[in-house]
Amino acid sequence: MLLLLPDFLLIVAGFLLCRYTALDRPLWEAAEKLVYFLLFPVLLFNSISRSTLQPADTVLLLVGGLAVMIGGIALAYALGLAPGVDARAHASGVQVAFRFNSFVALALAERLQGPQGVAWIAMIAAICVPVANVAAVWPLARHGGHGYLKELARNPLIIATLGGLAANLSGLRLPEPAAITLQRIGLAALPLGLMAVGAGLRLGALKDAPRLAVALLSIRHLILPLWALLLARLLALPLPQAQILLAFAAMPTASSAYVLAVRMGGNGPFVAGLVTVSTLLGMVVLPLWLQATPLN
Repeated sequence: MLLLLPDFLLIVAGFLLCRYTALDRPLWEAAEKLVYFLLFPVLLFNSISRSTLQPADTVLLLVGGLAVMIGGIALAYALGLAPGVDARAHASGVQVAFRFNSFVALALAERLQGPQGVAWIAMIAAICVPVANVAAVWPLARHGGHGYLKELARNPLIIATLGGLAANLSGLRLPEPAAITLQRIGLAALPLGLMAVGAGLRLGALKDAPRLAVALLSIRHLILPLWALLLARLLALPLPQAQILLAFAAMPTASSAYVLAVRMGGNGPFVAGLVTVSTLLGMVVLPLWLQATPLN
């Protein structure tokens, strides 16, 4: 658990600063944009472009990551077929079961496996983020869901990941001053991103659909990690990759889920509550998953 403590303390620090100091929500909204559109993409590009990638040795890890994502989507969608489930709450909250917090994922991957771990999780994200985004938007799309391809094509994280892969596979190497500058910019991404996650925590109206909330959070924090453990064995992943897959499956949900729900007319307070509880659960459950398995 001590492995994750510094990262989760940064989340707590962001929460306290936002709630009890003059560094209130507007400042953190600007910080989120800075991380999302500049710092985070630079970190991804730099990590992937400078890492030693062996596609043949990574294919099974990517298959496992995609299988985790598809399993979460299938289970979350199936909840909508249960009798008595509030349709608006389900459409809004379904994304919580399979989306993941990229800031926490990258920070944890770096602590577990260093730059190689960052590269692995970034490649998983490159495949899973488009799938997760489409699956999250689809239930909320009240008017046909047009504009999918444009939104995905403009995603800075996807662009940076694909750019890093292209640079790596083509053998492109930046001049040393430029490489050092990018590295220093990227170093700011994880601490600031984690603090921004904490600043965005809020309690919501989970009482609107408590059973649905429990089911969605159970998929995110219980079923998907178990599924990842099974996949790691079926795919015979090396231990470092198996550990990354398990960490990916046990991630807290994406903090941007609330923004998407509000933007598309969903139940924002319900999703905000799910995001908050998922983040808090991650502080406890994720280290336990890593400690309770032979992968750690």
